[in-house]
Amino acid sequence: MTPDIRWLWYVLVGLAAGTVSGMGIGGGAILIPSLTVLLGVGQREAQHINLLFFLPTAIMALRIHAREKNIEKKGLWKLTLFGLIGAVPAALIAVRINADWLRKGFAVFLLCMAAYELIKGTRAWKKSRRDKCEAAKA
Repeated sequence: MTPDIRWLWYVLVGLAAGTVSGMGIGGGAILIPSLTVLLGVGQREAQHINLLFFLPTAIMALRIHAREKNIEKKGLWKLTLFGLIGAVPAALIAVRINADWLRKGFAVFLLCMAAYELIKGTRAWKKSRRDKCEAAKA
């Protein structure tokens, strides 16, 4: 990739990851693979960039979703507390683990999430079709 258009890839990746983050999905699913595969950034560096990218995008998304009352508050503090508790040992492990294992682990995680979403979406689609068929018969 020529250096003169490399900035364009960063802009496109940032826009895509920001859009997904604003939806509440998490931009890391786009940002990390894009940085490592398309732009040749190392796995650790991509994850560090993702952590820094996450802060402002999460704050903006949180403000908007809170204003729209889209946040389920039941259990929020427990999730936050245990998420923070889990983040500390996970971060300590991540800085010590081999970058190849980290990359492979992240890839497995993304594949599992994709399979889960595919199954969930297929079930919803089938239910929607079934409901339409039953409504048409009635």
